[in-house]
Amino acid sequence: MTTPLTLTPGRRPDGTALLTAVGEIDMSNTGELAAALAGTDGPLVLDLTGVEYLDSAGISVLFPHADRIELVANPLLEPVLTISGLTELTTVHGT
Repeated sequence: MTTPLTLTPGRRPDGTALLTAVGEIDMSNTGELAAALAGTDGPLVLDLTGVEYLDSAGISVLFPHADRIELVANPLLEPVLTISGLTELTTVHGT
């Protein structure tokens, strides 16, 4: 069974691509996230403020894009992103 995840593409006022994720990111839906990341060229802001759960499978999808993504995360996800080392590879903004 796939965990509910909604991915909504958009643009920030400055024209930068924006991908907003809402729900949970786990091994059941990382394919959707990977496809959305791969389908967006150039710099990308990934808004994770609506994500309630992010497991290691979800984090592993982010690493290949660390050089071009900027993350916006809620306080719940910040420890996971820090422990994984992702905060050393990309910019992470808190809410």
